Amino acid sequence: MQAKDRSPDEWVGHLARVHEGLKPGLEDLNRYYEGQQPLAYLHPELLEELGEQLRQVVINWPRLVVDALEERLDVEGFRYADDEQAAEDLWAIWQANGMDEQSQMGHVDALTMRRSFLVVGTNEKDPATPLVTVESPLQMQVDWDPRTRAVRAALKRWHEQDPLTDAITDRYAALYLPGVTHYYAQTTATSWEETDRDEHGLEVPPVVPLVNRPRTLKPGGVSELADVIPISDAACKVATDMMVSAEYHAMPRRVAFGVDEADFTDKDGNRVSVWSRLAGRIWAMTKKRGGDDGADVVQFPEANLANFHSTIELLARLVAAMSGQPAHFLGLDTNNPPSADAIRSAETRLVKRAERRQRCFSGSYERMNQLVLRIRDGDWDPRATRLETLWRDPSTPTFAQKADAVTKLVQVGLLPIEQGREDLGYTAVQRERMRQMDSDALQRASGGDFAAGYGPKPGA
Repeated sequence: MQAKDRSPDEWVGHLARVHEGLKPGLEDLNRYYEGQQPLAYLHPELLEELGEQLRQVVINWPRLVVDALEERLDVEGFRYADDEQAAEDLWAIWQANGMDEQSQMGHVDALTMRRSFLVVGTNEKDPATPLVTVESPLQMQVDWDPRTRAVRAALKRWHEQDPLTDAITDRYAALYLPGVTHYYAQTTATSWEETDRDEHGLEVPPVVPLVNRPRTLKPGGVSELADVIPISDAACKVATDMMVSAEYHAMPRRVAFGVDEADFTDKDGNRVSVWSRLAGRIWAMTKKRGGDDGADVVQFPEANLANFHSTIELLARLVAAMSGQPAHFLGLDTNNPPSADAIRSAETRLVKRAERRQRCFSGSYERMNQLVLRIRDGDWDPRATRLETLWRDPSTPTFAQKADAVTKLVQVGLLPIEQGREDLGYTAVQRERMRQMDSDALQRASGGDFAAGYGPKPGA
C-alpha cells in the first residue's frame, strides 16, 4: 500500500510496528550511556555460575564521548540572513518553552540514540507563543518521504504508570499528519481508539527530527557510540578481570605444610576465623617450623596487575582516536598541564566535530522556527527560509586571548563592534543592553544633560 493511501488507523499500526522493531536497539544504546550495559566477552555459563560473586566494573567511556561533545553545543539565538540583529521574537518563544534545558536533553538523545524530535503545537493559553517540546526516540517514530526526505507522518506513544507498583495503567498515542493531529487511547494490546483530533491546517506534520550524522540512505542517523561500544565492552571486561585478580592474587598467598585447621589460633589460643586464616597478620601454632613434624609455611609472590593497566591504557587511546577526544579527557598524559596552544591542538578534532553537529542541528532548529512562525502568524514567512542559528564557540580559548584578538579586529575596522560582542560570547539580551547603553551615552554626549550620568542636580 502506498503511503498516501493509508488511513490514520493504518498509519498508527504501521509506525507502531516499525518503532517496536527499532526500539530494542535504541534501548541498548541508552543503557550504554547510563552505564547499565551487560558484561561482555564472558561465557554465559561462567556468568551464571558466578552469579552475584562477580560484579561488573563499568568504565563509562560512552557517556564521556557524548557529554564531551554535547557540552560544546549551546544555542544562543537566531537571526535572519538580511538582518544583523538577532530575532528577538523567536528567542523569546525559545525561552518561554524552556528550550535552553530541553535542547540539551535533545542533543544527548540524538548523539546517543541517533535522533530526537522537536514537536511544535498551538498554545491555548497564549496563542502568540506556540508550544515547542523535545521528544525521545524511545517514544516517537517518524516516516520519511524517500523522494523529498521530508517527514510525512509521525507517531508518539506514551503511558501512565502506577508509582507504587510500576504497573502500566493507560497507553496513549498521538499521530501527526499534514493538516490534522489524531489522539488515541489503547483499548486492547493491538487496537487503538481515537479520542480527539486537532485540525491545525498545517501542510506538513509539526514534527522536526534532530538527527545525528544523517546519511543518504540512513535519514535516521548514526549514534556517536557506534565505534566506542566494542572498545568500552573490552575495557569493562579487563577492569572486571583486574578486580577478580586483585581479590585472589594481589595479596601474597600462603600455604602451610604439616599443620591442620586446629593449629591456627590467636594469641589466647582461640581458633581464628576463616578471613583471619586468609588475611590475618599474626598466626600462632604449637608446631615449630623446620621441626621433626615437618611444619612449614611458604609464601608465594603476589600477582603483578601491570598487564591490566597497560591494556586499559591501550583501549583508552583507541577510544581517543575513534572519538576525537583529547588524551587528557581519558586520564592520559596528566603529569603537567599543557600550554594553551597544546590544548587547542589536542581539541582540534573535537571542535570540528562540534561544528559539524552545529551545522546539522541548525537546519532542524530553523525548520522548527518556520513552524513556530506559521502557527503564530497563520502563514509561511518567506524570510524564515533564510534563518540562521547562532551557536556558542565550541573551542576553548582563554577569554583574554579572544578579547585581545577581537579588540584588534575592531580597531582596524575589519569587525563591527556588534559582531565583536557576539564573538566574545555575550547573549542577545546582554548585547541589547549594551546597545541601549551606547545609545544613552551618545544622547548625553550630543547635546543632552552631561551631568545626568553623575546623578540628580542639587536643589536650589
